[in-house]
Amino acid sequence: MSAEPTKIASLFAGDGPVVSFEFFPPKTEEGVEALYRTVEELRPCRPSFVSVTYGAGGSTRDRTLELVSRIQRDLGITTMAHLTCVGSTREEIGEVLRRLHDSGIRNVLALRGDPPKGETEFKPVAGGFAFASELVAYIREQGLDFCVGAACYPEGHVENRDLDVDLDNLLTKVRAGVDFLVTQLFFDNQDYGAFVRRARAAGVDVPVVPGLMPVTNVGQTERFTQMCGSRIPQELHRRLKIVANDPAAVVATGVQWSVDQARALLSSGAPGLHFYTLNKSSATLAVHAALGL
Repeated sequence: MSAEPTKIASLFAGDGPVVSFEFFPPKTEEGVEALYRTVEELRPCRPSFVSVTYGAGGSTRDRTLELVSRIQRDLGITTMAHLTCVGSTREEIGEVLRRLHDSGIRNVLALRGDPPKGETEFKPVAGGFAFASELVAYIREQGLDFCVGAACYPEGHVENRDLDVDLDNLLTKVRAGVDFLVTQLFFDNQDYGAFVRRARAAGVDVPVVPGLMPVTNVGQTERFTQMCGSRIPQELHRRLKIVANDPAAVVATGVQWSVDQARALLSSGAPGLHFYTLNKSSATLAVHAALGL
């Protein structure tokens, strides 16, 4: 008899930090094989779990389902599937949940999702969900034994910069049945610390895992932060500007910033680290090696 799949919530009771890596599903079969090699390269880090996102507008849903099943089955790594409300009815989401469960996946990250490409605001489909909190509640209603994660935003959601409103929305989501939270990427630990203190005071009592992304390309990082509403601190900007014409030095600078961030976060009590890998292993491997985890 095979062992029951690991639920991520149970990992936070362990001795060490819960360290995870996030990937996105490629659009081609060649890309899928390249990603699989990246996951294999990161396997010696013994990640607590890895996660695979949905593509924009849910466009790579089937590939996400295939990848999470393959990684968990063939590599023996606990895997979490992202699940969004974008372009899906309740029935379609229910079918995805059953497919995941049948494949042995017991961990999902419940997200509203971004508007489809070319659209500026999120609009639920008829029979779909408008908010991640509704998706969380629906997952719980299905009676399947999923561990449910959700996102949170230390600097506020890009569509709503009112931190109090954002915190109220988060509390609604957590009360719907969230087991743990993963933050949007950030580069200033003070933002994470202030957010966690406010969340705890408001009644959020689940683990809040900080999300980190080592800078490897300045232009790419600037686009990402603008898109998700995160901020690049002035000091990091200064360091990157100095080495802007040296790609290797940019990576080294980004890795060192992430190492310093991670050390400070763990020493101050963060329950783990979630790395946005951009489907590449080298920078994440370098950070992980420097931390000695």
